[in-house]
Amino acid sequence: MTRGRFITFEGGEGAGKSTQLKRLAARLEGLGLDVVATREPGGSPGAESIRELVLNGAADRWSPVTETLLMYAARRDHIERVIRPALERGAWVVCDRFADSTRAYQGAAGGTDPALIAAMETYILEDTRPDLTLIFDFPPEIGLKRATARPGAELRFESKGMAFHERLREGFLAIAKAEPGRCVVIPADGAIGAVEAAVWAAVEARLPVHV
Repeated sequence: MTRGRFITFEGGEGAGKSTQLKRLAARLEGLGLDVVATREPGGSPGAESIRELVLNGAADRWSPVTETLLMYAARRDHIERVIRPALERGAWVVCDRFADSTRAYQGAAGGTDPALIAAMETYILEDTRPDLTLIFDFPPEIGLKRATARPGAELRFESKGMAFHERLREGFLAIAKAEPGRCVVIPADGAIGAVEAAVWAAVEARLPVHV
């Protein structure tokens, strides 16, 4: 059986990733594809339990290194129980955040040694890597206002301050620049329909859909 495709959505807070992920998943399902829409941290029962620990509480509840370890514990469970089985059966997996979020949040913005994050990627991800990563670029000051206005929002990372979120944006753009073969930057400050069109154009160009 042909391996499925793995698309990840990345970017700062309030950039509209979740909305666009749902739209892409629906479009792919409309073409008759088996689609698994999931998220990180979370996506499996064990990983969702870790999500509660990481995304709630005071901004300084965990150090960046501890956050990295927690994120990768959740990620490994998610890979084992959801992502890898789906890809092996030929499904398309669309995931709201993956390993690049650890590089950006705990690494570029938080200060965790990139060597530690790279080692975790090697041993935890193994060969489970995205085929395409869509990086949503959005002004952090607007994104934070959006994020904090959401009902029931988990606001631990939003409370880390504007300097953190500016470093975060720079970190994501650096990832895109370093890996242009995998990453596409999506300007996320346009109308929802325009952003959706940009997402679909990137998918069609990089991962032609054959049904």
